[in-house]
Amino acid sequence: MLLAVLTTLPACALGPNYSRPKVDTPEVIRGQEGPADPASLADLPWWAVFKDPALRALVEEAIRGSHDLRAAAARVEQARNQIVVARSEMFPQISYQGDATRERAAAPGLAVNPTFNSFLGTFDLAWEIDVWGRIRRATEAASADYLAAEATRRGVLLTLVSDVAQAYFELLELDRELEITRSTTTTFQNTADLFSRRYVGGIGTLLEVSRASAALTQARAGIAELERQIVAKENQISILLGRPPGTIARGMPLDGEGPAPMVPVGLPSQLLERRPDIQQAEQALVAANADVGVALANFFPRLGLTSFYGGQSSELENLVKSSGNVWAIGGTLTGPLFQGGRLLASYRVSSSAWDEAVERYQQGTLQAFAEVSNALAAHQKLSAVRADRDETVKSLRTSVTLSLQRYNDGIANYFEVLEAEQQLFPAELDLARTQRDQLVAVVSLYRTLGGGWQLGVADWAVAQHSP
Repeated sequence: MLLAVLTTLPACALGPNYSRPKVDTPEVIRGQEGPADPASLADLPWWAVFKDPALRALVEEAIRGSHDLRAAAARVEQARNQIVVARSEMFPQISYQGDATRERAAAPGLAVNPTFNSFLGTFDLAWEIDVWGRIRRATEAASADYLAAEATRRGVLLTLVSDVAQAYFELLELDRELEITRSTTTTFQNTADLFSRRYVGGIGTLLEVSRASAALTQARAGIAELERQIVAKENQISILLGRPPGTIARGMPLDGEGPAPMVPVGLPSQLLERRPDIQQAEQALVAANADVGVALANFFPRLGLTSFYGGQSSELENLVKSSGNVWAIGGTLTGPLFQGGRLLASYRVSSSAWDEAVERYQQGTLQAFAEVSNALAAHQKLSAVRADRDETVKSLRTSVTLSLQRYNDGIANYFEVLEAEQQLFPAELDLARTQRDQLVAVVSLYRTLGGGWQLGVADWAVAQHSP
């Protein structure tokens, strides 16, 4: 009968078998140009997307030193061992017991109560036969938790690489803003000095001096503010690298690393397989489904075997002799009769947890498609924005040159020059910010597509420095 029970165990696990919920997947992601293509930017390793050697070095250092990544690895190790803990109940549990007692017992009719020794040593065995699949469902849930932890670790890797790249591009943009501001401050200083000399010489006005001084102090205040922001950004990157705050090495200038080539975003259905957050959400579904099976199995009796073998004697030397042998073998059947509604409530909790996990999974997929669409739109539209702002800066530089020429020729006053310079300054800052936004858009697109999904965890830290 025991063999018959054991051979039917694989088909007896209570609870529903997992099936992925239906998700409304669009044929193409909004903003995707042309028909869907299996190729995707996410197929590339991160070092093929970011060309700057200094940025590559920072990313490698971050992967080696990130405390968040180490914490994620520790969570994976915890989840891996939880599988062993859950699965261990499938096997016979063998333990040992030893007991040594010396006692005096009451003996009616005797003048003196006798004193005697008692020694016991046994090996005990207990084995629950997983008839209803409670242990298998618990092991299934633990395995899903492990896979979820692995997906979370890959998500931490992708987020770490993306955060370092984005912060680095923001740092380069701040450097460029500081360069523009210092150059503009020098220009405004020369203008203010000229207006002051003209005013002292009696050929200028106080209005000219006041406007020039205001433009100078406003630009000069921007230098200190940008230096503060640069320190804060360097400290942010240092924390991502897992080291104390300090300076960050730069490589290419802001406009040195152009946008990545336009690569198709891939098939919408593939997004669910690439994004680590979606994988993590699905494994949470698998675990919740298995927990329903565990809750169902708790309604049914547990069948088990118990046994012990050892020796018992009043003399220690007789404990291992045949005369002292003791043994027993038996079966157990335990089941609930009245639990005050605990089992039913536990089942309802598990069912509700499954419903919640389904909704979170479906919401996560919608959010994933929206994030890719937003990143794709930013990547596409910022090219036109940069082209227009580049033309604006060129036109304003020409305006400054022409106004200086008109002033030197005596056909225009210096107000015209000052006005042209004041228009050029914010236009140059806007261009630098657009260049930053273009690079950040590539980072965002790579992250939202689940970039580097084909890389093993160990491969992320081994950058192949192709030119």
